[in-house]
Amino acid sequence: MLSLDSKIILMGYLVDFIRQDIRYKDALKACMNCGICTAICPAAEFFDYDPRRICDTVQRGDEESIERLLRSETIWECGQCLSCKTRCPRGNVPGMVISILRTVSQEIGYYKDNSLGQQQTEIADGIGSNILNTGYCVHPDIVLPSKHPEQGPVWEWYRNNIEEVAPRFGANYHGDGPGALRKIDKKTMDELRSIFEVTGGKAFLDGLTSD
Repeated sequence: MLSLDSKIILMGYLVDFIRQDIRYKDALKACMNCGICTAICPAAEFFDYDPRRICDTVQRGDEESIERLLRSETIWECGQCLSCKTRCPRGNVPGMVISILRTVSQEIGYYKDNSLGQQQTEIADGIGSNILNTGYCVHPDIVLPSKHPEQGPVWEWYRNNIEEVAPRFGANYHGDGPGALRKIDKKTMDELRSIFEVTGGKAFLDGLTSD
């Protein structure tokens, strides 16, 4: 997360900040506004979402329009399926452009300006820290039925009987040695946390999590 001084310096230079992302070179080469990405986009069918328009906005480099994008729900409506990548005749990847915009929005703090963006805090609280605590992005122990009613009664039954049921699927639930759901050893966890520290991932997560 950027410091306050960095945010002040950044204002008026959003385009440069976006283009500094290592992914930008492959994400947006030369959009010709053909609209194929929007035609194939599943999100465009359900939301007022237009990847063609987003690529055009970024390519034009209009600071005010880009700032509105970074503060809007629009960039959070993409499902990251990357159907756009397979169809673009110019080799652009609108989904990656969206990913870059999301990162910038998070680093500046604009994601807090809308409800979909604010969900990033919930994700960071609920999932982001899991890998640092358990070694897993998603683990049955933290997928609580009370918070995930969409999983239905079978999931609740599975969690209540996991010690008996998991081995039947070949899982090594909280056990030593190999196998799914195994306990991750301390050396591996220390190495994992070190990677997050060195790459800035830990600081990024801390900037998103709630107080």
